[in-house]
Amino acid sequence: MPNPQSELVLLVEDDASMNQALKRIFRLSGVNCVAYETAEALLGEELANSAACLVLDVQLPGMTGFELWDQLTLRGVKAPVIFITAFDEPDARARAQQAGGGFLVKPFAGRMLVDAVRRVLEPQPLAPAP
Repeated sequence: MPNPQSELVLLVEDDASMNQALKRIFRLSGVNCVAYETAEALLGEELANSAACLVLDVQLPGMTGFELWDQLTLRGVKAPVIFITAFDEPDARARAQQAGGGFLVKPFAGRMLVDAVRRVLEPQPLAPAP
């Protein structure tokens, strides 16, 4: 199992109190997290290419979490993504599934998010050769 402290999780959450709460949950769980309040703030950094996992709020001011994911994908970022939202909409779930990402609806237990991140950070077993 990888060491979560050595794996970088990038969080984009515009609600300041939620942003702080999630950073604290990650820190207390031993997960290395850098948080941003806007999609544009993350795009202005070079850390995206170092991310082991992305946690993106769907409803962000300006660029949405899905639009951010599209931009990061165009830039060659291959980290798995977990989308978080306060609005459980079928279209959002479908879009998250198309991106190959997880999907959590707020409010959720902090442990659910940490567990979801740890699952995507675990190495996947190799498929047996035919």
